[in-house]
Amino acid sequence: MRILDSRQPKDFSRVRALLTRRPTPEARVRSAVERILREVERGGDAALVRIHNRFSKKKISKATLRVKGKFRAPPGKVRVALAAAEANIADFARATRPKDWARRNRQGASVGENFPALGRVGVYVPGGTAPLVSTALMTVVLARVAGVKEIVACTPGPVNPVLGWALQKAGATEIYQVGGAQAVAAMAYGTETIRPVEKICGPGSAWVVEAKRQLFGRVGIDLLPGPSEIAVVADESARADWVAADLVAQAEHGPGSQIFLLTPSFLFLGKVLAEVLNQSGEKPRAEYLRGVLRQGATLVRTKDLKQAVELAEAIAPEHLALQCRGAKALAKRIRCAGAVFVGNFSAVALGDYLSGPSHTLPTGGAGRTFAGLRVEDFVKRVSVVEYGAAAVRKSAKTAGLLARLERLDAHADSVETRLK
Repeated sequence: MRILDSRQPKDFSRVRALLTRRPTPEARVRSAVERILREVERGGDAALVRIHNRFSKKKISKATLRVKGKFRAPPGKVRVALAAAEANIADFARATRPKDWARRNRQGASVGENFPALGRVGVYVPGGTAPLVSTALMTVVLARVAGVKEIVACTPGPVNPVLGWALQKAGATEIYQVGGAQAVAAMAYGTETIRPVEKICGPGSAWVVEAKRQLFGRVGIDLLPGPSEIAVVADESARADWVAADLVAQAEHGPGSQIFLLTPSFLFLGKVLAEVLNQSGEKPRAEYLRGVLRQGATLVRTKDLKQAVELAEAIAPEHLALQCRGAKALAKRIRCAGAVFVGNFSAVALGDYLSGPSHTLPTGGAGRTFAGLRVEDFVKRVSVVEYGAAAVRKSAKTAGLLARLERLDAHADSVETRLK
């Protein structure tokens, strides 16, 4: 693990520069994804199946590309847990869905916005090292609440039965057992089997994220959510074992994950380090944990909490946990993070499964400019304008002056003719 000290001014500048990240793809990933997108665009189903079978042990054919039939319901306890999570996610989505509105402008015209749902969206659900049932809920439920009629889900096969059931229960209307950049390409370009979608949402590997980046403009894209990451700002008021548990939980996602601890206490840093090493050796996914600890773990001793928060903003993490004094006040100042978890009891994993907001969040520094997935990502914002004769009379002089200032006389004429 990387241990840094940012207390001195020159060290702070160096550490902040080191931790400030930009979501820039690797050259090899970019070029590989370009080839995959080109192959699928030109070759349709045949190329999609060929590329999938090149990378996956579980082979598919055109006939097995789409999952047919209904998945069997899981055991009762699992259904109850999934229903509890779905209820919170749906409630949050309904509360945050934009509502149509209208008002009069100063000249008396009616202006407003309508928010119709998208017609057909694609959702990518990772399934490489673990069946992410929670991601099915955190994406598909939002689309359903928004009012989307056709929800296409792509996930690497064979589709885990519980994941398949969760997708169908959440509202997915089509499920395809294909993953990677090729699945994103199929949803964007369309193939003989998969009709193109209007927008693609959901997290994925570096290849999936890069495919979404390259297809931006060809199809709507939500954000760039890659491998999981967490930053914890903590002081001696926190519990070292709880902080370590949050760090280990996100490292458990495996390759590419990033974990950060920012604390002004060197003693507390040491306690957390010991706990991380102790806890990570006990977990079933210890192999993935060891890889993240070697390549993606950074512990920073800061001058004070203010400096720790400033470094957290530089990281712009997917998840930011504030386990320190004054956490609630600090949370109001956070601008660059996907989601903020306030206080010692707010385990980040609760946000992964149950809290309500989607856990599909920006990573790799994209939290500086992107928000997490929202129900708003599944609707269109359409401006609506309605003028009557009186409003035109009050507006024509100003509109005509501005139009002729831009040498667009026909624009002015199109307004003024309505006064005759």
